Amino acid sequence: MTRERLSKNSAFTLVELLTVIAIIGILAALLLAAISQVKGRALRIQCANNVRQLGIGLQAFVTENNHYPLYVARSQGTWENVLRSTELPPLVNSTNRIRFSEWIGQNVWKCPAAHKPSSLTNSAYYSYGYNSIGANMNMHSDTNSFGLGGNHFWPPAQPVNELEVASPSEMMAIGDGFYGGYGVIGDGSRWFGRAHGINNLSGNLPGSTQRAYARHQGKANVVFCDGHVGSPTLKFLFEDTRDEALCRWNRDHLPHREKLAP
Repeated sequence: MTRERLSKNSAFTLVELLTVIAIIGILAALLLAAISQVKGRALRIQCANNVRQLGIGLQAFVTENNHYPLYVARSQGTWENVLRSTELPPLVNSTNRIRFSEWIGQNVWKCPAAHKPSSLTNSAYYSYGYNSIGANMNMHSDTNSFGLGGNHFWPPAQPVNELEVASPSEMMAIGDGFYGGYGVIGDGSRWFGRAHGINNLSGNLPGSTQRAYARHQGKANVVFCDGHVGSPTLKFLFEDTRDEALCRWNRDHLPHREKLAP
């Protein structure tokens, strides 16, 4: 009788122990998920601060020149070079030059949640992109784009006058270096834009869409032409076809669906 009772007690003890272990496992999983979310929010906030600083530099340039920088210019180079040389403080003193490949991955130019994939060995990987062409199917062949970087990509066009931006508070200027559309997103680009059929563009590496969604929990940090920062969802940026989504890409504040036609 005693042995039977001891056996039952042992069985109950084992069940209770397993229950406790299961509860601890669930609590640990919940705790890890919470820590991951908190860390993700912290990185997004840090990135948003970077984007805000880039926006301040962009606004200062526009105030001084009455136009937006070209995406790339023969005399000054890319938009990043323009902002760094004219508005944003250099990372070293003027007598000690630093290579572009080095400073582009430091300070306000580096998103803390953006990680260059190991498969990308000989190419640059950028944290932030410029809304240079707006909603557009092909940045290289279109000669009438509606972004901020000029009327066309190459050869360089006349810069966009600040008065050409119909709604500065609704026009996106600089954001996380994502581009694409229809469920496919490229990352690590110095161009921030919406386009159709990006599979042949150089930055669209395997896994880029997953990396884009993982960077800021399905969102992107964006600074608008008036200087305020927002964090729209990637679905809103790259899948939504309503006017309110498409207009934010274009300086005339019109959707221009014809630019996204397959």
